[in-house]
Amino acid sequence: MRQRRVKKRSLFLQLCSNYIFIGAPDQRNPYEQDVKPAGDLPKQPYIKETFKESNGIPVDKPLYLEIGSGKGRFITELAAKNPGSFYLACEGGLNINVRILQKAQELGLDNLKVITEYITIPTEWFPENSLDGIYLNFSDPWPKDRHAHRRLTYHKMLEGYKAVAKPGAVLQFKTDNDDLFEWSLTEFETAGLKTLEISRDLWNSQYAASNIMTEYEEKFGSNGKTINYIKLQLK
Repeated sequence: MRQRRVKKRSLFLQLCSNYIFIGAPDQRNPYEQDVKPAGDLPKQPYIKETFKESNGIPVDKPLYLEIGSGKGRFITELAAKNPGSFYLACEGGLNINVRILQKAQELGLDNLKVITEYITIPTEWFPENSLDGIYLNFSDPWPKDRHAHRRLTYHKMLEGYKAVAKPGAVLQFKTDNDDLFEWSLTEFETAGLKTLEISRDLWNSQYAASNIMTEYEEKFGSNGKTINYIKLQLK
């Protein structure tokens, strides 16, 4: 669904700049100082080997990434409950990013940054052994077979996650799409990931008590749709 443009978006993004993660290098010239992308945010120079220092991310805290954060309910609640860890919310739509930033500001979070671009190649963003965990919540199913390579659980995407994950890092995946879940199980096996937890009805499982819902999950789960869930070891 196309998101309505937020009024005074540019001003709000400037005021919340402390929550915004410095982006990956511009492919034309990663060291050029004045390159600017389309939209409201200036493109800043970025070297992945120093991504923690350049973004103010503590080197002594576990680091977790959610790809496709939507309006941010899941990742901001997770960050609020776990002040000893640091979180990255990735969402490419600027209007949706404002919603995440609003939540982070309201909660006064100091352990969250927002990546305002889509991540398709994790190794372009993060060095090896960077992440302690990755969350994929209700990702686009890309239902046509010819688009399978765009799914975030495609085995080549999984190899990218493994490349930037620390030893012992985990991947958690939730979806209401039964076909995507079954297809993803095969991809997880192909990538050699170890299943730690799994349920095809999360809300009525032993994992329900610790589950943090997304806005989408609450809407469709409340209408009777079962939620598929799996937690895997990346390395």
